Amino acid sequence: MASTIQLDVVTAEQKLFSGTVEKVIAPGSMGDLGIYPKHTQLISKLRAGELKYTTAEGTTSLFVSGGVLEVQPTLITVLADTGMRAEDLDAQAAQDAMKRAHDALQGKDPADLDYEAIQAELEAAKAQMEMLHRIGKVRG
Repeated sequence: MASTIQLDVVTAEQKLFSGTVEKVIAPGSMGDLGIYPKHTQLISKLRAGELKYTTAEGTTSLFVSGGVLEVQPTLITVLADTGMRAEDLDAQAAQDAMKRAHDALQGKDPADLDYEAIQAELEAAKAQMEMLHRIGKVRG
């Protein structure tokens, strides 16, 4: 039997997953993190992207828009800003979000713009589109 570790993935609105896993691949702020049972303790910021975890039943993907990852000896906790299951991703919604962010950056008074919020929305939308391409929900 493979070694496992508890994984909890939560947002402010919902619990996306709670269970034992064999490994986790998380979108760390400095690059993807591969986490297996008995991993050293760490805390990392997350960037928008795909969070993958493997259970005895197979590998599952979630989209997270950012947040924090904490690894303890017997528990991995992901506190995601927002998140959704891969099957719930919507290509049209991601494209609309990208368009809104691009439009917001063009033709407006710079004093009225919250560049940080717009950039975060743009990065999340791009990460969603990349994930949709990777999992085969969008071609091209």
